[in-house]
Amino acid sequence: MSHALAQTVITALAQRQWTLATAESCTGGLLGDWLTNIAGSSVVYLGGIIAYANSAKERLLQVPNSTLATVGAVSAETALAMAQGTAHALGATVGLSTTGIAGPGGGSTEKPVGLVYLGLYLPNQSLVEQHIWPYDRLGNKQASAKRAFEWLLEQLKAA
Repeated sequence: MSHALAQTVITALAQRQWTLATAESCTGGLLGDWLTNIAGSSVVYLGGIIAYANSAKERLLQVPNSTLATVGAVSAETALAMAQGTAHALGATVGLSTTGIAGPGGGSTEKPVGLVYLGLYLPNQSLVEQHIWPYDRLGNKQASAKRAFEWLLEQLKAA
């Protein structure tokens, strides 16, 4: 599943001559792993930043400290800042980010386990999606990565 989806993402980006950078927190590099399993992915995939700690989000992705302090790392605002930050840091046309609570711990009433925000930075717009996955830690990571690629493809078709 991930192989075919990643191949489709690479093909869609290559057709537009666009490049991609990823910023991952809760998925821990899964997007990059799936992309780099495809021979020739370097034509469009410039790289990724795994920013797990808030300090890494601030330093590497330019997520404002005020955003992290007020709405937290698991938020729409942080996902958007991560997507834009990775695109700018790596010089990519498109930035794609994941931030969330994979579980089994770390959740709260306001932010339950499985809550994930996906961020997408495109040349003319920035978008965010929210999901609450019902799976275990690995399932939540995989669902987030799969949906991130599906969503990217939907947006590329609409662009």
